[in-house]
Amino acid sequence: MTYDETGVRCTMLRGGTSRGLFVEARDLPTDPAERDDLLLRLMGTPDPRQIDGLGGATTLTSKVAVVSPSERPDVDVDYLFLQLGVDEATVSDRQNCGNVLAGVGPFAVERGLVPAGDGETRVRIRMVNSDSVAVATFPTPGGRVEYRGDVAIAGVPGTAAPVVLAFTDTEGSATGALLPTGSVRDTVAGVEVTCVDNGMPVVLAHAEAFGLTGYEPHEELAADAALLARVDAFRREAAALMGMGDVSSSSVPKTVLLAAARDGGQVSTRSFIPVQPHSSIGVLGAVSVVTGMLLPGAVGHELTADWPAGTSQVDVEHPTGHLLVDVVVDTAATPPRVVRSGVVRTARKLFDGTAYPR
Repeated sequence: MTYDETGVRCTMLRGGTSRGLFVEARDLPTDPAERDDLLLRLMGTPDPRQIDGLGGATTLTSKVAVVSPSERPDVDVDYLFLQLGVDEATVSDRQNCGNVLAGVGPFAVERGLVPAGDGETRVRIRMVNSDSVAVATFPTPGGRVEYRGDVAIAGVPGTAAPVVLAFTDTEGSATGALLPTGSVRDTVAGVEVTCVDNGMPVVLAHAEAFGLTGYEPHEELAADAALLARVDAFRREAAALMGMGDVSSSSVPKTVLLAAARDGGQVSTRSFIPVQPHSSIGVLGAVSVVTGMLLPGAVGHELTADWPAGTSQVDVEHPTGHLLVDVVVDTAATPPRVVRSGVVRTARKLFDGTAYPR
């Protein structure tokens, strides 16, 4: 029997502002090439509409979480994130996804990989992509995952139960260093930048350096072909400076353009993944943005002058709302050291069953 005949047992969950297929590693081929081929066929890639698969015609809905019990005694489950292309048959494991991460703990409990606590469950998750650990805490009254709640996050209608994510060891997730270039500030294509990697490699620049205000709606950015071409060339040059090599087929590094907040937050952002504008901002992308901005001399550091003294919580504005992140950085250390970082997300189970590849 083949996967074409038996299908693949999987669960689809919304995690944060993303949506993905969650699959146990034991239900997939062990050979990475065979696994990737199967996942592409399940998602309906390559096709800009993904009409013959489960993808939603965007990178935000073409994601896969591969989950398995961990062999590490201090970790409950391993989580491998795979970003699938939409109109191109690509599968990348070069980055984490903090939104999809929000669904890993509930999925692990649903599948019996981790026992549920009575009232609340904490799941220690190894993010295989970066070999770092996150702790997810979420409600499990009566030993069952509760998805209903009163927490609202921008970009998702309605409310749901909170999933609190605390990150550890995310510095240099894809590049090996918090500051991949060794400098707080560099110049890329004539633009002043800060390259930082605290869970997601990003390149920070001021929106005005690209001739933008930083408040443009998503649709306007997506329709600007010249801008997108410039962003692509810009990130490739930045990647070379960051020691990431050829990233033409990779979704990282991500470019994030900064402007002063204007909707009650503390910074306005416009991010690209890797070339198309993001309708919001990724969890780990936002964590890396705030981490970089907290460093004296970094691009955007001047915007932190009005941030409340003594607080670690930063309200990041994006095209569809706000994302609250919690970041503490020891800037006195050489090199700077991340003390902690975290975020509150939500998740919801959409279906559990058998999916059939095309």
